[in-house]
Amino acid sequence: MKLFRSPLAVIVACSMLALPCLATAQTAPAISPAISTPDKVETRIGTLDFKDGMPSKDTVAKIYDNLDFTHAFEAFVNTLQGVSIRALHKGFLSIGVKDNEVLIFSELMDAKSLYLTANADTVYYMGMLDLTKGPMVLEVPPKALGAIDDYWFRWVIDIGLPGPDRGEGGKYLVLPPGYDGPVPSGFNIARARTNFVIWFARSFLENNDPKPVAESIKKFTKVYPYEAGGVGTPIAEFLSGNAKLGKVMPPPPTVFHEGTGKAFSTIPPNDFSFYEMLNEVVQQEPAGALDPELMGPIAAIGIIKGKPFAPDARMKKILTEALTLANATSRTLFMAPRDPTLYYYPGSGWQNMLFEVGYEFETPIPLVTPEGVKPFPPTGYRTLDARTDFFYGVTGITPAMAMRLPGIGSTYLWTMVDAKKEPFDGAKTYKVTLPKDIPQANFWSFTLYDNMTRSMLDTPQRYPRAGSQSFPSPAAEANADGATTVYFGPTQPANVKRGNWIQTMPGKGFIPCLRLYSPLEPFFAKTWRPSEVEPVT
Repeated sequence: MKLFRSPLAVIVACSMLALPCLATAQTAPAISPAISTPDKVETRIGTLDFKDGMPSKDTVAKIYDNLDFTHAFEAFVNTLQGVSIRALHKGFLSIGVKDNEVLIFSELMDAKSLYLTANADTVYYMGMLDLTKGPMVLEVPPKALGAIDDYWFRWVIDIGLPGPDRGEGGKYLVLPPGYDGPVPSGFNIARARTNFVIWFARSFLENNDPKPVAESIKKFTKVYPYEAGGVGTPIAEFLSGNAKLGKVMPPPPTVFHEGTGKAFSTIPPNDFSFYEMLNEVVQQEPAGALDPELMGPIAAIGIIKGKPFAPDARMKKILTEALTLANATSRTLFMAPRDPTLYYYPGSGWQNMLFEVGYEFETPIPLVTPEGVKPFPPTGYRTLDARTDFFYGVTGITPAMAMRLPGIGSTYLWTMVDAKKEPFDGAKTYKVTLPKDIPQANFWSFTLYDNMTRSMLDTPQRYPRAGSQSFPSPAAEANADGATTVYFGPTQPANVKRGNWIQTMPGKGFIPCLRLYSPLEPFFAKTWRPSEVEPVT
């Protein structure tokens, strides 16, 4: 029997034979709502029209405005740390501190310098290194505590006490991006991913006096270009043809600038100039200096290396609107973090996110136990909100800022709210109590910061601090039970010693920060804990 192969033939045959026939043609299934876009879509940017799946002209305009807004928002919250470094750089230049020179605060930094969460307890010294002409040498003095960060505010290496010189002083050779030349011996090697890096260090007072410390810093700190084939290169390397022979001669003298009492700003902007400064960073640094995923939103808003940044009126309006919301978001993340794990004690106002997310905002700081170091497994994700939170309020990043190693480095706790979870009012008086045996091997201090600038609170006191040191203000005195109570208020409370009071300003909110230098085990074990900041009046 001949087989019928076409549907039409089957239908004809069935008809001729008067047989019932099943239809072989299949109808298309209905389109599932799960893969459909309705004609009208209600969103937070308004009603969007998609007739038969095709966006209307009005919808296209709304979508791209929102997309540009999103990229501009991400460019702020995820890369503001680069603009923060740029603002630091511009601040240095504004007071005459050139690249490869040193800014030193011989009598400590005071509230006239707008500098994110700096302190008034240690002698600061810092500078920018220009690596565009080749490697630079940084010699640090004994007993330094600091780090080198790149221009996107990533940690490069610790210097001083937590670094490879372990506080004995040493030479650091900072290599520029892509450097493939010889690496001499006798240096601590630091490889940078950016053309410019910032280095910063602090040194502790000696017998409550900054003068001998400043003198030591000026004596031992040196910044100069590396002479290829010079010191650090054995003659045998030259004779074997593996290195050229360079000159051996004293380095040029290092230029120091005094910073104490200088009024200048290093705070990143939160107006349109933010994007202009971001463009300056992109143009200055190698194209591959920042991860491509982070560079994506920056490029999407027109900031591309080698091209002019010239947004039209529409784009400038979107950038300005995005920046307004991004700044508000970043400030909120800093002032009122919602992640409970960022607070050091359950239910407390005291916080420091670095213990939970680490200096790279990914894996928590390792535990240090009698059995040894116990690292946490990688989380596999970046804690973006914590990173934005940190860099909105803090300058500098290093593992030494929150490591659980007793007797080394420094640690910090700050709070934005009082014991009642209310923001601080500069017209009111508050107190905080530190139980006896404050766990520090060097010194402790409180510093107050201005809510707006995140810099030291500017009051007639000049140095808004209180602590165990007696310079630049009297040392705090303990109570009869060994505990120490510090007061924050516009006037010195009756029967309270000057060293136990930090002045506030009516009309200005503030942020208290507790520092422990060379913290001890009771702090990490949380067997010692400061009180919450309690309102008195």
